[in-house]
Amino acid sequence: MIKRVTDVTTASIGIVLASPIFIATGYLVAIKIGKPVIFKQTRVGKDNQLFDLYKFRTMTNETDGEGNLLPNEERHTKTGRMLRKYSLDELPQLINVIKGDISLVGPRPLLVDYLPLYNARQSRRHEVKPGITGWAQVNGRNSISWQEKFELDIWYVENRSMLLDLYIIYLTIIKVFKSEGVNSTGTVTMRRFEGNTENG
Repeated sequence: MIKRVTDVTTASIGIVLASPIFIATGYLVAIKIGKPVIFKQTRVGKDNQLFDLYKFRTMTNETDGEGNLLPNEERHTKTGRMLRKYSLDELPQLINVIKGDISLVGPRPLLVDYLPLYNARQSRRHEVKPGITGWAQVNGRNSISWQEKFELDIWYVENRSMLLDLYIIYLTIIKVFKSEGVNSTGTVTMRRFEGNTENG
């Protein structure tokens, strides 16, 4: 209950204080990338419940001759890279926090496609609400492997506390200003999770 009240209060204040940034970012996305400015995608939340996650768009909707979306690297724009560098694309997720879909801190909500690929231990990341930021995000984000990321998520599930959440928020602010760990090596976004190897 304390965490929920803290989430709603902080997110509400954040939306009010960041409203000029919301407006400016939305306008920039509209003229540089296109509409709609908000990208909505179904993600997995606590207890495997599905919800729509909101983000500012960072990619165009360009397709090939057969109508298929071009690879991420070809649809990403200079504006999109800037938004991701400073995590401005994540701002609309404050709305998800107020709705109760996610928390400020928790394992990042991932794609529905990954659900059948987790092993029993990795599935524990869904015992808590996902978050805008989390222990894995301040310890490598997209620059570490999926296995490392999941282990960090489980460590958070087993050790979570309000004090730890405050520490993660503090580290997140530092990471955002330093733009650390935004992209995995050689890719625009994190490589897809393809499941666990026998050694994984």
